[in-house]
Amino acid sequence: MQTWYCTDFLAALKRTRVEGMSKDKKVPTDEADLFREHVRDVQPLKLSDRVMPDTRKPPPIPRQRERDERKVLAELLEFPTDPAEMETGEELSFLRPGLQQRYLTRLKRGHYSIEDSIDLHQMNAETASAAILQFIEYAHDRGLGCVRIVHGKGLRSRNGPVLKQMTSRLLSRHPRVTAFASCRPVDGGTGAVSVLLKRTHAAKR
Repeated sequence: MQTWYCTDFLAALKRTRVEGMSKDKKVPTDEADLFREHVRDVQPLKLSDRVMPDTRKPPPIPRQRERDERKVLAELLEFPTDPAEMETGEELSFLRPGLQQRYLTRLKRGHYSIEDSIDLHQMNAETASAAILQFIEYAHDRGLGCVRIVHGKGLRSRNGPVLKQMTSRLLSRHPRVTAFASCRPVDGGTGAVSVLLKRTHAAKR
């Protein structure tokens, strides 16, 4: 049996289906509608876990003070040695003016733990002076309170205890040094010196 299709009937049926769908769900007619149709079930992300940038300004760097300190250290290296200022006795001893005598007394008695040490043997005066300055800066940056410098007794030197005298002169002029004294015999005796340094509030570990 041959089946006949009515074109007008099929067109009307198609329009009826489209109109029925449009009552329940809008059919996208352009790209914007199509996009909204695809993202209508998407939920926005929660913002509670966002990491906010740190807007605090870093503390100012005291560049002028750093320049002044570098200038002082440079002058220490260039300052000529005055024989009148040299230590003539066996033991070295120094206390920054204005500080209590108990600091020096405790230092001489070994009450402060030696946290680091440097040995100047086999160095000439120029190399040793630079090494002392670098060592003090290194110790200060680490927040160390007491260090030891082994300068030797200079008994075999034809010019006397040059390193010992130079060490005393540098330390007495250094702004980071609070006090120093020759070590106890067990720590090196008069061939070494214990140095008490100013504490820093922002030590670099």
